[in-house]
Amino acid sequence: MIPWRLLDRSEAAEPTRLELFQRGTEFSIRANGELLMNSRLYGSEEAQAKLALETLPAALQKRARVLVGGLGCGYTLAATLRELGPEASVTVAEVSPAVVRWNREFFGELSGRPLEDARVEVLELDVGALFRARQRTFDAILLDVDNGPRAVGRASNAWLYTPPGLAAMRAVLGPEGVLSIWSAGPELGFSERLRAQGFTVACHRTPAHAGATRKRHWIWVARR
Repeated sequence: MIPWRLLDRSEAAEPTRLELFQRGTEFSIRANGELLMNSRLYGSEEAQAKLALETLPAALQKRARVLVGGLGCGYTLAATLRELGPEASVTVAEVSPAVVRWNREFFGELSGRPLEDARVEVLELDVGALFRARQRTFDAILLDVDNGPRAVGRASNAWLYTPPGLAAMRAVLGPEGVLSIWSAGPELGFSERLRAQGFTVACHRTPAHAGATRKRHWIWVARR
């Protein structure tokens, strides 16, 4: 078996140590030693974009303003762009400059280099800062941060999944807006937490990747 090889390391806030590994054509990113993302497992990321954006009215999809929270390996962004029309715009909020750089330098080709799409704007900041500022409005928010409600990389990410965090996200959604949240595993009571903030909620269990029979991820789609 080909061993994993450390390509790069980045020390971030809180503190969070991010490490990029490669094995053949496969890449993985670990946060403080815990697996955060893998370039081979992206089926649920693509499903998140489809499930969220097909909820929008067809006319709105063509010109939607979408926020992708967390760049990861770029698959959610790439799938989002495929669902949208040429007049749409996508803002990516990624707290780690290293993750943005790794997408551009190491594995962007795997997802079709979505960062090069003219519809994309990249903000290297904590996505929570956008919600707290409430200076922008989005038609859809696709949140894939820190493996979901059980944050493992940055303790501050836990705020996103609390009632105040969910309320802040709802406040920046347009009148027909959709919030989609990805999670590596189930979270007891999370659907009820979303409903308590006024969302209409559907929860989906999707395969982690094509052909997966046991490994599943969770995606909540919450309409304003």
